[in-house]
Amino acid sequence: MRLYLIGAGVIAHTHAEAAAKLPQAVELRVADPNAEALKSFLSSFPESMTFADAEQMLSSEPPLDDDIVIVATPPFAHLEGTRLALKSGRHTLCEKPFAMNDEEAEEMLLLAEVEGKLLGCCSVRYKGMLHNEAVKKVIRSGALGDIYHATFVNKWTRSRAGIEYQPASRWFLDKSKSGGGILMDWGPYDFATLIDVLDPAEIEVSSAWTAKPHTAADPQDVVYDVEHHVGAQLTFRSRSNACPIAVHYERGTCTHGSEQFIGEIEGTLGALRWTPFDSRQPVFLRKDHDGVVVEEIVDPGPRGPYTVMDHPLVHFYNQVNALPSHANVGRRAVDHFLCIGALYKCADSGEKQLVTVAPAIDSREASV
Repeated sequence: MRLYLIGAGVIAHTHAEAAAKLPQAVELRVADPNAEALKSFLSSFPESMTFADAEQMLSSEPPLDDDIVIVATPPFAHLEGTRLALKSGRHTLCEKPFAMNDEEAEEMLLLAEVEGKLLGCCSVRYKGMLHNEAVKKVIRSGALGDIYHATFVNKWTRSRAGIEYQPASRWFLDKSKSGGGILMDWGPYDFATLIDVLDPAEIEVSSAWTAKPHTAADPQDVVYDVEHHVGAQLTFRSRSNACPIAVHYERGTCTHGSEQFIGEIEGTLGALRWTPFDSRQPVFLRKDHDGVVVEEIVDPGPRGPYTVMDHPLVHFYNQVNALPSHANVGRRAVDHFLCIGALYKCADSGEKQLVTVAPAIDSREASV
């Protein structure tokens, strides 16, 4: 198969590495106007074909049915890259965040439908991890009873993209290029995971807030107008659970408070606690036994061959080839992104927001 990369930066390297693990040989093409970026990419993947222009790359040969384009640029260029890819007649996988705003996301979806091609988002990096699949299995078994509450909190004291993490990529700090801060950066993963586990048909954002804690490391020589700490109170109305689920959500990469990593789901018969983004940590199931709370560890099974950085391409490749897949494509990918916009809107206006979530396009799934 042929894989076309729009953008030759850090994330493009990870997709090229993932391509080497697919079950069939992959020919790499990559386009980037930055000559140094192309040179670096070619040094790591010398067999790849390089282009200075994405349109030239995509028009250099007729499309094949299983061609995949990955838009691996900063967010402000996602719409244009996705347009070029879909209009070239190829399935398209876009990096997260899916778009800069709701309108761009809807435009991308409409074009995919017109062209008859799959459109997916890379927010699925943590979908299919065996410990998350173990959580889903326990929930689906009914062992927790009626689920009524979930806590999803991930806070680091200092891990800001563009400052402590990838400090050379200052575009993370400029809302006109990134679309936003931590909510745009990690929110896509959070909602992809929460929606996968709890399977809501509808999400209500009743309250939300954003904050930008100040530090001595704050840059003074670049545009820096994004948030680094967000939170919300949500209600998930599930397809499989008649009881509304109250969800406390929080994500931060800069806080003067304590670091916290909590994934907990509480039901009338039991509770689960796990660390959604760290498969090295166990999954704990707590239930009543003769009036006493008893805790046991849920065994997720042995790890598969793929890393979280491999997952977006692996899941999308499987979807393209009609194999069991965890990919979020089409309407579902857009609905996930609309959750991000709903939090921003609620934080800005103080008004409740409602997002309807489309079901998975294909319920067949395989742990990876």
